[in-house]
Amino acid sequence: MIALAAVLIGLVILVWSADRFVSGAAATAWHFNVPPLLIGMVIIGFGTSAPEMVVSAIASSQGNPGLALGNAYGSNITNIALILGVTALLSPLAVHSQILRKELPVLLAVTALAAWQVADGVITHGEAFVLLGVFTLLMGWTIYQGLRGPADTLATEVSAEHESAGNMALGRALFWLFFGLVLLVAASRLLVWGAVLIAQGLGVSDLVIGLTIVAIGTSLPELASSVIAARKGESDIALGNVIGSNLFNTLAVVGIAGGIAEITVPPEVLGRDVLSMGALALLLCVMGYRRRGQGRINRVEGALLMLCFVAYTCWVLLTSAA
Repeated sequence: MIALAAVLIGLVILVWSADRFVSGAAATAWHFNVPPLLIGMVIIGFGTSAPEMVVSAIASSQGNPGLALGNAYGSNITNIALILGVTALLSPLAVHSQILRKELPVLLAVTALAAWQVADGVITHGEAFVLLGVFTLLMGWTIYQGLRGPADTLATEVSAEHESAGNMALGRALFWLFFGLVLLVAASRLLVWGAVLIAQGLGVSDLVIGLTIVAIGTSLPELASSVIAARKGESDIALGNVIGSNLFNTLAVVGIAGGIAEITVPPEVLGRDVLSMGALALLLCVMGYRRRGQGRINRVEGALLMLCFVAYTCWVLLTSAA
């Protein structure tokens, strides 16, 4: 019960502190005249993936790299299947942004890289640094495309969404930026501690706990921001949150965790988790490119994505019980 309480309290503080951290970061950037698109693609991207990054780094440093890997891959599956599924059910998503349409095949390629790395059963320090290097290059390319290319709907939506950030005083913004980060670290330590105890108590691996409880919990910021954006008609922000978060998770989160400690990968990760992650990325690509001019995720497809999430979760639980 203490471990379960630690996980629940940790998740609540984690989600709240991530929101405060994002608000403080966006407002600070606004005060220093950072372009809106850069705020949306980098600062908000880091902010919504901050729970996964901190949880995985702490888990890896404490000798639980399986929890770190499960958190990253489980969050990717949750983002597409659950978050986009719920969001599309509430409000169908139209894909207007050319930036996002370019990033969809990149997401597929990054997933293929992840499959290649886990195929031999270990993610070494060298492979982790490759992930971080690809992440750095990808972020530079994406920012260059966004700032030097023609006007994009994503920039317009981000600008409208975060124009209120400039109303926050700089001192208050800096306070939430740093205090939010401190709370993120503290909540993550509490969450990892509770999750490891639960895994030990249930007799399952920390990988399974990472793929389920921790992955869903750390994806809550993306769920909240995507639903709110979709209800406002800002479909590109909702989809951008998911694509950006998945790229961050696969490259930066796993890269940081693997850089701290080499990750031993159980055989089922490739045939179950990476396979599911790749299939969902491919399905998202089909939806994003399906029609001329723009892609669309309607309510029926949202329900299909949610069914995929339920099926995957059952698969994880059944195979772990076996």
